[in-house]
Amino acid sequence: MRIGLLGTGPWAQMAHAPALEEHGDLDFVGVWGRRPDAAKDLAGRHGVRAYDDVDALLADVDAVAVALPPRVQAELAVRAARAGRHLLLDKPLAATVDEARAVADAAREARVASVVFFTSRFQTETETWIAEQAAEDGWFTARAQWLGSVFTSDSPFAASAWRREKGALWDVGPHALSVLLPVLGDALRVAAAAHGPGDTVQLVLDHAGGASSTLTLSLTAPPAAAGADVELRGAAGVTRLPRSPEGAVPPLMRAADALLSSAATGRPHPCDATFGLRVTEILAEAEGLLGEREG
Repeated sequence: MRIGLLGTGPWAQMAHAPALEEHGDLDFVGVWGRRPDAAKDLAGRHGVRAYDDVDALLADVDAVAVALPPRVQAELAVRAARAGRHLLLDKPLAATVDEARAVADAAREARVASVVFFTSRFQTETETWIAEQAAEDGWFTARAQWLGSVFTSDSPFAASAWRREKGALWDVGPHALSVLLPVLGDALRVAAAAHGPGDTVQLVLDHAGGASSTLTLSLTAPPAAAGADVELRGAAGVTRLPRSPEGAVPPLMRAADALLSSAATGRPHPCDATFGLRVTEILAEAEGLLGEREG
């Protein structure tokens, strides 16, 4: 599969470009970015072509990997899908429900494969744990803490304009939801939402399986307090999400495997654009509740 990369920022550099280059079943064709000089630099480091025109890249590939802010990703994903290109996307799928629905609709109408990269769903240890817990019945409650220190450290993502605008809810919220939803069932409603220190938000969800969950999400945690933790309690006892020693590249390569499989078989992956849309709907519902509290 010939694949191009849209994006040149830190995530494109540290995750996407290395994964695309190392994957044995992908032909990494080239890079397009909103900053042509950055595209030339990143393409040069990986021995591929830098494209000035995104449509020229789309004409040369079978698929695109996207490492761009949510609003830009959504616009270009629709464009790529309508051109018949398969989609390896990042979370969150979009910044609004309408944008996310446009991506999901375009992928469905064009009959192209889509995979949204939720890291925990493609790490070996966490993927196995999620599948095992999803097979269990009787979960009563869950607690998820996804605490980042992006804005309290020297993180390469600290300058991200969309993260400063949308905060932890939209950046790490998708990670937490990607773990909870397959285990507890869809979120029937966001029962409560409240602000904490910095950009921290706390949510309570009611799930289709009968359980409730609480989420604490932040990008402004002290570095010593940063980390992700998910705990489930129910008839099967107590279990916690295992920590993965993997970095970003191996799971992203497995997400590419999933895209290849979906494209070959026509079967949608559980983390396709439709799932990305559902996550976006939940985030938007929580954002609305938080706005009401501010009002």
